[in-house]
Amino acid sequence: MIGSRKRFAATIVLISLSVIGSLLKLPTSLGSIALDSAPALVAAAILGANSGALVAAFGHFISAFFAGFPLGAFHLLVAVEMAALVYGFAWLYQHKWKKAAFFFFFVGNAFLAPLPFALWMGKAFVLAIIPSLTAATAANIIVSSLVIPVLWKLTIMESEKMPRA
Repeated sequence: MIGSRKRFAATIVLISLSVIGSLLKLPTSLGSIALDSAPALVAAAILGANSGALVAAFGHFISAFFAGFPLGAFHLLVAVEMAALVYGFAWLYQHKWKKAAFFFFFVGNAFLAPLPFALWMGKAFVLAIIPSLTAATAANIIVSSLVIPVLWKLTIMESEKMPRA
């Protein structure tokens, strides 16, 4: 649907929006929980799973960078989790299971992604970050669910206007 140059440009724009979203942090003790996932979900729905996963991983790294990498090397694990969740979201979304895709991302990001940290940092840490992750995930889903249909219509209309561009 989108040519390779347009896909590359759109991916760069969504990475830039993810960087901006990473500056919009929720007031938590961790500091890296932000609104950087919405552009990744948009990328996954419009551009595909690979672009979405790339935007998600990069967005998390930038969010962690601005927070001073409070989890240290564990941010690599979080970036992999984010990429996997967005990849799964894209797969469900592209198979026309849109509500299931958003539900999958919500449950995965808010409740399942922090579980590995119980091994290293304890259950108290996981229980402390779940409310912030839930709020941030809900905000990211709301933003992306409003933006995706608009961009989808614009993409279709643009492809009809310029079929060979």
